[in-house]
Amino acid sequence: MEQTVTLATQTSLTPLLVAPAMVLRGEKCLKNLGSALPRLGNRPLVVGGTHTLPLIKTYLQEEKIAATEATYGRDCSETSLKQLKQTVKSHQADCIIGVGGGKALDTAKLLAHECNLPVVTIPTSAATCAAWTALGNIYSNEGVYQYDVPLNRCPDLVIVDYSLIAKAPKRTLIAGIGDAIAKWYEASVSSGSSNATLIIAAVQQARILRDILLQKSAAALENPGGEAWREVVDATVLLAGVIGGLGGAACRTVAAHAVHNGLTHIRGAHHALHGEKVAYGILVQLRLEEMVEGNKLAATARQQLLKFYGEIGLPKTLEDLGLENVTLAQLRQAANIACNEKSDIHRLPFSVMPEQLMAAMVSTTINNYQ
Repeated sequence: MEQTVTLATQTSLTPLLVAPAMVLRGEKCLKNLGSALPRLGNRPLVVGGTHTLPLIKTYLQEEKIAATEATYGRDCSETSLKQLKQTVKSHQADCIIGVGGGKALDTAKLLAHECNLPVVTIPTSAATCAAWTALGNIYSNEGVYQYDVPLNRCPDLVIVDYSLIAKAPKRTLIAGIGDAIAKWYEASVSSGSSNATLIIAAVQQARILRDILLQKSAAALENPGGEAWREVVDATVLLAGVIGGLGGAACRTVAAHAVHNGLTHIRGAHHALHGEKVAYGILVQLRLEEMVEGNKLAATARQQLLKFYGEIGLPKTLEDLGLENVTLAQLRQAANIACNEKSDIHRLPFSVMPEQLMAAMVSTTINNYQ
């Protein structure tokens, strides 16, 4: 008697969240908001900071859009989201517009996610890739990193208006360069021996991103609004987001971002921008690779970055971050947080103890390989 054998095939349903549904990009392209918005909604809640909300108010008024505005408060926190959800309800909002820097855009994305509404992101600087990604970070009301939230999609519309971003302080683009260049140094070690096609693609895109930033950042900073500047803005806001979308968590954050998360627990580091802390974290990660694995390539890469940081103004040390008076207890707390069991630092191909991380944090500019 023949037997019929049925093989049950298990499939992993992992969403591929590579890009927003639509991107508007160019000089003064924010004027197209009125024509692009109706397909998403007619009663937006506009979320931003006190300095960024006025930047698009004129556009909303000219298009007679029935919008209401709300600040995200002290930080992108659970408290802020709870309050904003009440505003969504009272305004009967049918979409969310986020305008501002990373925390404003993360707040808008998280709010839209929780309310199941479309979201538009309008970055006012090139300090992060938050406008692009399907991810939001939650902080405490005091600015301490808590956790991240994977979202079910990238934003529905991203508007990258070069004329708007050009008004941002130079420091924000420098920080964005630091945040974006981390993609290579983190993805290239985190992905390990994986041969998944999309991981390979993400790592190669990260290499291209690194090369663009190393080659063009200095020229971009000298000529805001110029061709090199636009390329670097696209790299920090758009291409950096693509890499995380293609490669997922394996190509998004490792030790550099773990160091950032730990540093947010030190009040004296709160004035430093996200990308500044991440840039310093790259040096710490490379120093760890030298110390723990004896990796001479990491030593060479760190020396290259130290020269690059000096050229464009990224922090190399704790002192550069304004932490010249940090105590041993504060540094130990930051290292413990960065090494907790759920930390991204454990995507490194070797184990790291808080004591090792502390040693790396105070020796990022050492010149000789040890």
